[in-house]
Amino acid sequence: MSSAAARRLYKILVTHPEVPLPALEFLRQKGCETIVCENVPPVRSDILQKLPGVDGIFWASYQPLNGEILDAAGSQLKAVTTMSSGIDYVDVSEFKRRQMPLGHTPGVVKNGVADLAIGLMIAAGRFFYAGRQQIENSQWETERYNWLMGQEIRDSVIGFLGFGGIGQAIAKRLQCWDIKKIIYHTRTRRENDGDFGAEHVTFDELLKESDFLVVACPLTSETKGKFNGEAFGKMKKNCVFVNVGRGGIVDQDALIEALKTGQIFSAGLDVMTPEPLPADHPLLKIPNCVVIPHLGTQTLKTTTEMAMLAANNLINALEGRPMICPAY
Repeated sequence: MSSAAARRLYKILVTHPEVPLPALEFLRQKGCETIVCENVPPVRSDILQKLPGVDGIFWASYQPLNGEILDAAGSQLKAVTTMSSGIDYVDVSEFKRRQMPLGHTPGVVKNGVADLAIGLMIAAGRFFYAGRQQIENSQWETERYNWLMGQEIRDSVIGFLGFGGIGQAIAKRLQCWDIKKIIYHTRTRRENDGDFGAEHVTFDELLKESDFLVVACPLTSETKGKFNGEAFGKMKKNCVFVNVGRGGIVDQDALIEALKTGQIFSAGLDVMTPEPLPADHPLLKIPNCVVIPHLGTQTLKTTTEMAMLAANNLINALEGRPMICPAY
């Protein structure tokens, strides 16, 4: 009998059928029976119906992950992991109260998101969207030197709200871009910030000094709506604002006003509120705003790495070891 067959057969509910196959195969090799929800997008009633009796939950959805889900699984449930870095849709306090192991997948997302953030810095700073509009409207001007004059990353002060894995991966990529300096604001100074020549500053200093300001932090009660009208009013008029964190960190009406009135130069957004954004949303009508549909982790390499990390979180917990990436 193989070691996998000898091991107790754990039942794992996988809430999405498009979880990369290597993660599912890994779980099965480890002696798990995978129960895969087949609906796209996931249907909560289907998830609830399939939950009773499972030992672990592989949560691949942004639906609320809360006491209702834990109750539906039953008392034999031993571990839950998300396949995401951000867990603002999870009732973490309920998991803590029940002492239910909860994993997530930060770290592996940093490279895919960092590449995309650099892309947004360039796309917003150099008017990719406005330029495309000019072509489509037959307004491409060839005889004006000051037409669609953009902002360069070179010689710029790059500011970060949040300087964890994603922020530092962006900073690493910027080391060869001849930037002026990197500044960041977090609750406490990062011990390794010297690796990037980064300087810890107050939030006010971040707003006033940044030529490019990148939001790379999670959505929490502390960061919710942090970029409001007052914040945008303190930023440089040449500032390029990039958000790869969460839409809720920004007061969107205030951002729209800041872009329309020239309080800031431009914005590049991978996240917004709500998601999906309605096709007639005002953000999509602003020439100096580049909007993309939450593509940060949308590469095969990153998605597979996230799935494998989530699978390993579950196996560790089911076999009595600490999760690789516990959420609390």
